[in-house]
Amino acid sequence: MHQPSLMQQALGTDWEALPAPLRRHYQRAGHSTVGTLDIAYPRWMQPLLSGLHRIGALIHRRGKRVPTTVAKQMDADGLTQRWHRDIRFADGQLIVFKSHWRHADSNRLVEYVNPFLGLCMAVSVENGCLRYCGRHFELKFGALHLPLPEWLLLGHTEIVEQAVDDEHFVMDFRISHPLFGETFRYGGEFRA
Repeated sequence: MHQPSLMQQALGTDWEALPAPLRRHYQRAGHSTVGTLDIAYPRWMQPLLSGLHRIGALIHRRGKRVPTTVAKQMDADGLTQRWHRDIRFADGQLIVFKSHWRHADSNRLVEYVNPFLGLCMAVSVENGCLRYCGRHFELKFGALHLPLPEWLLLGHTEIVEQAVDDEHFVMDFRISHPLFGETFRYGGEFRA
């Protein structure tokens, strides 16, 4: 028997409470999901987001109903899941956002946007919705994992994903800073 997906490991028995499109989206096998994203952030965030995008983090362009494909697959070791997001704007510009996940412990996953920077998130299922709650950012240097408070960078991360029907789900990703308010948001509908 093969190892369960990283999300299944993090959710444990709550995995069965996930609606079908979310279980398909987070299955262990390679999978692609297609949909659209709305991407929004305050204008003053542009220089910071442009810099963060250069090191692999987030999306540095606003848009409405931007066609997006999300592909994922597990590495052969079964410990790392690779994510590849193609976001194609109406003017033809393609922005690629790659990351990889590792199961940290219990209900926590870490999403790394490059070999050194990750976001640790706790996941849970509440009322049929998948919820992610940011715990801290993480700097990784070999075996050393240094946690950084969320407020030190962009702010607190929250993600909610909810099934619309047997094939579709909506997702809402927000980062809010205690001093500066909402610093980044993307959300949309996908078919799994």
